[in-house]
Amino acid sequence: MKLTHLGHACFLVETAGARVLIDPGCLSRFEDLRGLDAVLVTHQHADHVDGDRLEVLLDHNQGTALYVDPDTVAELPVLRAQANVVRPGDRITVGGSVVQVLGGLHAAVYADIPGCTSNAYLIDGGAFLHPGDAFVVPDVPVDVLAVPIDGPWLKLSEAVAYVSTVAPRVAVPMHEGETTDPGKYAGMLAAFSADGVVRRIDLGEPFTL
Repeated sequence: MKLTHLGHACFLVETAGARVLIDPGCLSRFEDLRGLDAVLVTHQHADHVDGDRLEVLLDHNQGTALYVDPDTVAELPVLRAQANVVRPGDRITVGGSVVQVLGGLHAAVYADIPGCTSNAYLIDGGAFLHPGDAFVVPDVPVDVLAVPIDGPWLKLSEAVAYVSTVAPRVAVPMHEGETTDPGKYAGMLAAFSADGVVRRIDLGEPFTL
């Protein structure tokens, strides 16, 4: 599998059988991508889906399937005709890969204020997990985990605990687009996690895992 971090929560995932883009948001750079098989959106927040730029991207990638959570399709009417709504429990076949939909709700920001729907996407039985804005723990081993390190809904200690609970072979820091020192947060995550688990990927540089 080849993984390219395109900023914040956005990743291009290239498996043996598919090119999948996850969470093309306002803090990410994805406009030049071509040859995509699918775009997956975890939830409606702008840092995870930039509707206007995504519309342009899909115009340049005719035939690319778009999968979103229920709340996103309601918030982005411009994409409604193209979007396939998926929920936890669904399975998607994309090229030669299978994507399982997990999750349910965005992590709590404060107290019991309701959150929006938020999907997590597990690719090829655990090869890669993108949890969206939640701490989703699948019931299968995970090889590569994208782990949020900054946001109004989390503490770094929660990210450390999440890596420990999921116990992936590799944990890739993400959701760092609004912090001025992402290296510090990624370094602290690595310091408090098992040796060698956390690997920070250079933005825009394909990384084979």
